[in-house]
Amino acid sequence: MHEIKAELEELDKFIKDGLKKIDLPGKKAEVEKLNEEMSAPGFWDDKDKAAEVGQRASNLTKLIETWEGIVGEVDELLGLLPEISPEKDPTAADEFNKMVRALGERWRKLEISTFLSGKYDENNAIVTIHSGTGGTDAADFAEMLLRMYLRYGEKMEFETEILEKSAADEAGIKSCTFMIRGQFAYGYLKGEAGVHRLVRLSPFNTKHTRETSFVLVEVLPEVHFAEDIAIAPDDLRIDVFRAGGHGGQSVNTTDSAVRITHIPTGIVVSCQNERSQLQNKEQAMKVLHARLADLMEKQQASELSELRGETQDIAWGNQIRSYVLHPYKMVKDHRTDYEESDPDKVFDGELSGFIEAELKKEVK
Repeated sequence: MHEIKAELEELDKFIKDGLKKIDLPGKKAEVEKLNEEMSAPGFWDDKDKAAEVGQRASNLTKLIETWEGIVGEVDELLGLLPEISPEKDPTAADEFNKMVRALGERWRKLEISTFLSGKYDENNAIVTIHSGTGGTDAADFAEMLLRMYLRYGEKMEFETEILEKSAADEAGIKSCTFMIRGQFAYGYLKGEAGVHRLVRLSPFNTKHTRETSFVLVEVLPEVHFAEDIAIAPDDLRIDVFRAGGHGGQSVNTTDSAVRITHIPTGIVVSCQNERSQLQNKEQAMKVLHARLADLMEKQQASELSELRGETQDIAWGNQIRSYVLHPYKMVKDHRTDYEESDPDKVFDGELSGFIEAELKKEVK
């Protein structure tokens, strides 16, 4: 019983330290201010701004409720502690231990958010996966990573939406862009950006030789239209085309897919997931805003005419993480040296260890 008491008291200390970092009173004051803003006459006249403010208020409210919930739970367990006796009631003591351990797991997930204080960390994330060196193996690896991130989103109770996906000729995908919506989605996933490497016995050649393939993952924050970026209509070339499909009723029979080219930078974005051309254009513009904001952050440019894209070889030497399936099994991040011995678990979306290691490295 002494061990579980020490564990609970340590949790209480960690949670109180976390409360100081996130400034809960300040966040409550901000929610009150946002609620006043939403009650003001004419607030809903600007739908884009109203949506941004409403989303911010919703995110903050959920964060406050999460913290207050975990604080209340640890206080309740501390209050019950003097009544727990393994000698008198071993069943109740065992149940109490399970509750403390479950609280510890919840805290571990919540603790990661205390490391997130970047400008866009609370925003939704726009993730793009590109198949690189490795032919069909790389295309298949790209699809494996797509599933991995979608499963991670499910585990985190985030919403996910595929905006554009380009199938490869034989198997897998050439590229895919998708949105992950949820508080701190970008903050959690920003460290996933970079080249990922897979080593395995290839299922796509008759000799099943050991092959290495590479995939590039890009992670951008969804930035609100009101922030930082002003795009002149003359700087855009907008093309419409028929969305692809695999047959059946889901095949789009109209030119609803949209491709937008930002002429000054050469950035090209597209969206074909929505049924209407207008909706696809809105989603594509969100991706374009995110890419331009990313360029401005990296190059500290003040005018769009100064922006230039950056290229990165999707090949050997640039990888941030390796997924090895043969001759042994291991997933290792080369920036933090964090590793897992069960690749299946990682490909099923269990990324918390990698994400936590990367975030903690940033604040050291």
